Amino acid sequence: MRDCCHQKSISSIIVALLSLPMSNFVAHGQQGTPAEPVGVETKMEFSLRGQRDARAIKYGDWRKFCFQTPGAKTVCRTTISGKWETGQSAVRVDFIEREGEDAARLQLFLPVGLYLQAAARLTVDQGKPFRIPFVWCLTNTCIAGDRANPALIRQMETGQQLKLEVADTNLLSVSTMLPLSQFASVRKAAASRIFKQEVDE
Repeated sequence: MRDCCHQKSISSIIVALLSLPMSNFVAHGQQGTPAEPVGVETKMEFSLRGQRDARAIKYGDWRKFCFQTPGAKTVCRTTISGKWETGQSAVRVDFIEREGEDAARLQLFLPVGLYLQAAARLTVDQGKPFRIPFVWCLTNTCIAGDRANPALIRQMETGQQLKLEVADTNLLSVSTMLPLSQFASVRKAAASRIFKQEVDE
């Protein structure tokens, strides 16, 4: 019974997050620092000490899910997930769009144990990196998110690979490569599943 209630609670939280306007998302994990241009790579105030190999991650296909809540616009996310060989979730990338709005949001679910000030960086093929700041951490995952830079969206639609790079607490760079060949077609296609969230009164 407790597990059931816990799952419902998590589901409600996720739907609530997806229902927020794009402009309401701010980098709470970076409070006290000036706002930076969205998705722009900036000069680091620290130096990475090197890099280390990431554990092998197996990625599934890109999929599109939509969420409908009474009285609110439909929110869709084009998403891809990666797991370690143990079957444990390692990475999830969500591209979130709200019906009738031009702005989109990128949201990354990453393991704990990262150096949050470094933010996450996304690079398509051999292009320039885009900085995605961390927003908050839960018990077993840290979330980075920001409004998606239009240039990054265009690159993701035409590119082949998306490099996701983070720094661990030892200031070592860790990266993984995600496939992009299906991203554009899945994003433009109909949702593979639609979730309808009822509002409890």
